[in-house]
Amino acid sequence: MQAETVSFGIDKALEVLGVKDINEGTSTGSNNFGSGDLIESRSPVDGQLIAQVKTTTKADYNQVLETATSAFKNWRLVPAPQRGEIVRQFAEKLREKKEALGKLVSYEMGKSYQEGLGEVQEMIDICDFAVGLSRQLHGLTMHSERPGHRMYEQYHPLGVVGIISAFNFPVAVWSWNTALAWVCGDVCIWKPSEKTPLCGIACQNIAAEVFKANNLPEGISCLVNGDYQVGEFITKDKRIPLVSATGSIRMGKIVAQEVAARLGKSLLELGGNNAIIVTPDADIKMTVIGAVFGAVGTAGQRCTSTRRLIIHESIYDKVKTAIVDAYKQLRIGNPLDETNHVGPLIDTDAVKNYQNALVKVVEEGGNIVVEGGVLTGEGYESACYVKPAIAEAQPEFEIVQHETFAPVLYLLKYSGDVENAIDIQNSVVQGLSSAIMTNNLREAERFLSVAGSDCGIANVNIGTSGAEIGGAFGGEKETGGGRESGSDAWKVYMRRQTNTINYTTELPLAQGIKFDL
Repeated sequence: MQAETVSFGIDKALEVLGVKDINEGTSTGSNNFGSGDLIESRSPVDGQLIAQVKTTTKADYNQVLETATSAFKNWRLVPAPQRGEIVRQFAEKLREKKEALGKLVSYEMGKSYQEGLGEVQEMIDICDFAVGLSRQLHGLTMHSERPGHRMYEQYHPLGVVGIISAFNFPVAVWSWNTALAWVCGDVCIWKPSEKTPLCGIACQNIAAEVFKANNLPEGISCLVNGDYQVGEFITKDKRIPLVSATGSIRMGKIVAQEVAARLGKSLLELGGNNAIIVTPDADIKMTVIGAVFGAVGTAGQRCTSTRRLIIHESIYDKVKTAIVDAYKQLRIGNPLDETNHVGPLIDTDAVKNYQNALVKVVEEGGNIVVEGGVLTGEGYESACYVKPAIAEAQPEFEIVQHETFAPVLYLLKYSGDVENAIDIQNSVVQGLSSAIMTNNLREAERFLSVAGSDCGIANVNIGTSGAEIGGAFGGEKETGGGRESGSDAWKVYMRRQTNTINYTTELPLAQGIKFDL
């Protein structure tokens, strides 16, 4: 660990992004509209205070919502391809500031700089997708049973979309929602995680720059900061027809109940307890790469992180040895130092959860094969750096059934055919991402069949972690059932309307009903 790499590029990045006064910790730029208490943004990289951000009070929130509602009345009338042009300009600004925003993501959240850059690239990619989509928002034309009638359906914008995002992807998940919502004609109110508020402010600054240059109202993109109480402003507000929330299952259940109570719509992206099945026909080298990145990428703080490795008994020892050897090569440290593979956990609470999981798996009869532990000393002053750990366990262990948001990988053994492995994989309440490593076509197709993986994402010879924006992203069961990003996920941000036009001088009724006057 080189001490001089701790603040690599951060001062310059904050200046480029319009988030200044890092040393004074003052509230600046687009976050200055808040009038509530201050929350601190501290980097898990070195424990340093980056800035203090004013939170949003209820009065502030109502003012923001009025601004957003007013902006929607104008924004919805802008032709969709023109809305796409604004999103295109936003993507260009992201390209210009990719390095700066990637560094802020890395420093404030703790993921590696390469992953920070990758997250910004996801933002750019979804914007590009949305630009094309802006010329393809479509409905169906159907044949009417009545002569001289035309029947079709069309989609209209919903209005104000509320977005509640998590710390682990502090900018990408917001953009998945926002880029699509914008081209659909919606406006957005975003509550980023209180653990990564500066990333939200930086994105708001970039968006505001684009809207101002095009003489568009600022309410198209709104930001509110604070804890769960600010999130409740959004979930309980009847003026917000759709709430998109990313986070834990516990949080998602609360959001779902609040939104459903007012008959609103919710899009939920919740926990994952993702598994890779390794069959006797697997390519071991590919398996190691996919499993290790899936387990330790973002320090195990991805919703798609690999938590369980389900290995056939005939190759169990071989795979175990290869994975353990790979872990010996991992370098843990400052994520802005590109020679390191693993950065810190987000905070000391996450560290405690990690430690508790390792204690619990041993108490239940598991065996630790790669020791964990908290790193201390020079370069690890934040107390958030931990060693990625591996434990042998049984599928029914309580700790294995839960998601631990940390780099803990459980090795599970199966016997017999692939159906047994699929049963183990599907035995948890989460249903986000899944994968199988095999060169056996029958096993692969069985895994992808109706009786195979019950997850929203099922991969063959690819790990569980990471996804392209072209496909719809989301999961089943207690992962929430939501879908974001590609495919036809755009439809959730719009309301469907069926239209029938009678171009005759008669008024026939459907189903042949007679009603004469």
